[in-house]
Amino acid sequence: MDTKIIGGKIAQARKAHHMSQAQLAKQLFISPQAVGKWERGESMPDITTFNRLAELLGVDLNYFSSDTPPAAHEIASDISVEQPSVPENKPGLGSPERQVSINLAVVDLQGTNFAGAVLHKGKFKTSPLRGANFAGADLTGSSFEIIDAQEANFDSANLTDCHFSITDLTDASFHKSILVRTVLSMSGQGAKFVAATLTDVTLSKADLRKTTFEQCIFNNVDFNACDLRGLCLDGQTFIGVRFDKSVMNDVSFRGATLRHVSFKLPFSLTNKSYLAMKTVCFDGAMMDKLTFAALKGLRTIDLSKVSVI
Repeated sequence: MDTKIIGGKIAQARKAHHMSQAQLAKQLFISPQAVGKWERGESMPDITTFNRLAELLGVDLNYFSSDTPPAAHEIASDISVEQPSVPENKPGLGSPERQVSINLAVVDLQGTNFAGAVLHKGKFKTSPLRGANFAGADLTGSSFEIIDAQEANFDSANLTDCHFSITDLTDASFHKSILVRTVLSMSGQGAKFVAATLTDVTLSKADLRKTTFEQCIFNNVDFNACDLRGLCLDGQTFIGVRFDKSVMNDVSFRGATLRHVSFKLPFSLTNKSYLAMKTVCFDGAMMDKLTFAALKGLRTIDLSKVSVI
């Protein structure tokens, strides 16, 4: 591809949206000088940035792939003739961004920097993502299927409506991540969820034995047939949470707050599940009357140091 032709296309689409180089650069988390180099044909964006450019400028990726000079009609369809220019100090007032589905299946993305990217409904399938950086990215509606995402960074990422299926998240980081209606079917050997908010999240058949949860808020979260053995959940908040058919040996809820939390034990022909619940620690926990009554009904749990609220 001719870098000068591509640079001309970027410049024409940017100007058609009444954006300065500085405004475009700010939304791409890069310097205005980098945009200038693109438009002069001195360098080109990487593939991830091309996707973001297409969204910001309201064009198809094919717009950049052709070696023909840009034509005005290619970018005019989404632009009003009477559209006022955007003030320099208000870069967020341009045309609404169009979100497109991007398929990144079977692409080696190990160590790739997606920090701050907006990728709605992205599809990662059998794509190596070890060490990839998604810090601060908006990944709404994206799917991760059969993925090696060891040591990936999802800090402060928006993972709303994301689906992780058979994903290896060993040592992956979720510091202050936003998880809403997220589905996690994973092997989480060492995944770290710190100060994260989990709302309407489903953790299905997940191995969580070495997962770290610290300072998290669990709101309407379902732990479905998960292995929680030895998990420390001390001091955290659980509202409307269900622990259905999960293995609970030696789980600790010391100092935690539990409201409307249910524990549905795995089916067993013996009293094995009840004996496992006996090892769960609730010392110093606070819970509502219904949760307390349900746990008391199991008879094997020590609730002597629980406060009822």
